[in-house]
Amino acid sequence: MPGYVGNPFVSCTVQEVPVTQATVVDPCNPSPCGPNSVCRNNNGQAVCSCAPEYQGAPPNCRPECVVNNECPTNRACYKFKCTDPCPGTCGVDAQCQVINHNPICSCRAGLTGDPFIRCFPVPVQPTPTTQQEPLDPCNPSPCGPFSECRATGTQPSCSCLPNYTGSPPNCRPECVVNTDCPFTQACISEKCRDPCPGSCGLNADCRVQNHIPICTCAAGFSGDPFSQCSPIVVEDPPQAKDPCNPSPCGANAICDNGACTCQTNYFGDPYTGCRPECTMNSDCPRNRACSNQRCIDPCPGTCGSGATCDVINHIPTCTCPSGTSGDPFVACKEVRLPAAAPVDPCSPSPCGPNSLCRVNNGVGVCSCQSGFVGSPPSCRPECVVSAECPLTQACLNSKCRDPCPGTCGQNARCQVVNHNPICSCAAGNTGDPFRQCFPIPATPVPNVPTNPCQPSPCGPNADCQVRGDSPACSCLPNYIGSPPNCRPECTINPECSSQLACINQRCADPCPGSCGYNAQCSVVNHTPVCSCNAGHTGDPFTGCTPVQAIPQEVSTPCTPSPCGANAVCREQNGAGACTCLPDNIGNPYEGCRPECTLNTDCPSNRACIRNKCQDPCPGT
Repeated sequence: MPGYVGNPFVSCTVQEVPVTQATVVDPCNPSPCGPNSVCRNNNGQAVCSCAPEYQGAPPNCRPECVVNNECPTNRACYKFKCTDPCPGTCGVDAQCQVINHNPICSCRAGLTGDPFIRCFPVPVQPTPTTQQEPLDPCNPSPCGPFSECRATGTQPSCSCLPNYTGSPPNCRPECVVNTDCPFTQACISEKCRDPCPGSCGLNADCRVQNHIPICTCAAGFSGDPFSQCSPIVVEDPPQAKDPCNPSPCGANAICDNGACTCQTNYFGDPYTGCRPECTMNSDCPRNRACSNQRCIDPCPGTCGSGATCDVINHIPTCTCPSGTSGDPFVACKEVRLPAAAPVDPCSPSPCGPNSLCRVNNGVGVCSCQSGFVGSPPSCRPECVVSAECPLTQACLNSKCRDPCPGTCGQNARCQVVNHNPICSCAAGNTGDPFRQCFPIPATPVPNVPTNPCQPSPCGPNADCQVRGDSPACSCLPNYIGSPPNCRPECTINPECSSQLACINQRCADPCPGSCGYNAQCSVVNHTPVCSCNAGHTGDPFTGCTPVQAIPQEVSTPCTPSPCGANAVCREQNGAGACTCLPDNIGNPYEGCRPECTLNTDCPSNRACIRNKCQDPCPGT
């Protein structure tokens, strides 16, 4: 509109009319190039070009796309760019096909399951050996994923589960990507919802522009609208002309001699306002998650040892590889096949981790354990990272909870912004909101030169220094942000990376001092996990001792002797063997005897001499 400037796809602001001065005219101030363009002064002439990632020609520069219909049918409009919507959308072993800008997930032939979480081979039902039960038309279910099957006589009756749309076998969530929702809503946890609650800071207003929450400070307030806006302090006009006072820059921008740039890790037009890289998961690619206003890989430190991690629609999914089993959020161990035993459809369990298996008519029936959500074999905790919770909650002990209780100090108020608890003192109070707020004492106005740092305009956890007649604010050591929004590095674990924990308001390694002697420590989702070193056993949280070698029993196959009378036992290679004594015959295991004891034991032409049959003639 006339009299307004800015990015029409984000926000327009009133154009300030500069005071006419006898100075050199800058042809680029104000810019004649229009929105989304760059103006360069070339020998007193304005040269216009489109800003990076914008197309067209000034003054009609525009993004590559605004809605899906401006992209090919196999692409979707994401952050004003035509991109493939498939990466990170479908589950493990599922295939993705883009139809009319929307990603369609399905399990491949021979696989079944939830294509948005995980597909697995169709289990082979064992042939029952007992009397044939009546055929259940719902086992296996013909209704497809996200559906419910009811047996009506001998026929199956299919319907979509609550909160799912379509008709079986094509039931699907209400949304998968933002473009499935109206422009004033975003896709959050597969539901079209207002993205504003929990997105903006104190004293900030929120409106939704093309699925994205746009935060601005309310009238009479300034600061970072994504954390906290503070009342504008009316200062006396500066004596010397300062091009940065008042600042021509928008929120979260830095002014340097009249030139505006976005703060570190903030993006956008610095003259109208910079915003963080993300405030919710839908601002990131589907294989990334929004953590501390940055798009990151949520996998590191999330899964247990030996487990694999896949990011599906912003959520890290942990699974045990083939040939292993266990809780993938703790540890996966190699499967040891037991000895052959009667067939038990629940041993080993086909249901996956965090599930229960019950035998019903010779068939294993799977269900998730209490406190876990989803459907086997993809049962998982309610949350693993805070990005899986509403913006007004954080993931604490695998549950979505309010992070405020116990976080702020006495007489302080707490507001959850983008999963993080923001503490502040109420109007008329001052102090450290993380410890205690107290009423501002009324002090008499002394007849002394005004100290711009008394009271401090810098906010809590900040240092104020006098520079000339103006205050210069900076955050105290070990605090982050920019005044008046200085805050500790962390107040709860989810504000740290998965390999660190929040200790004394600092992100630190929780391992030192956590485990006992002869134990090793690894951090899984902010929690130290202790395990005994190889060759040791015991309680890894107190101490591990070397595994005592079991003395090998010495084999004595000849004690007691297994041999009969007149036989001797000889040991060789751990085994015993019986042989008759010299000049004895017979079975050494039953008993050996001399060749003869009476003449009748010998042939008629021999005589028994010294227990041997001999010729009696020699010497006769």
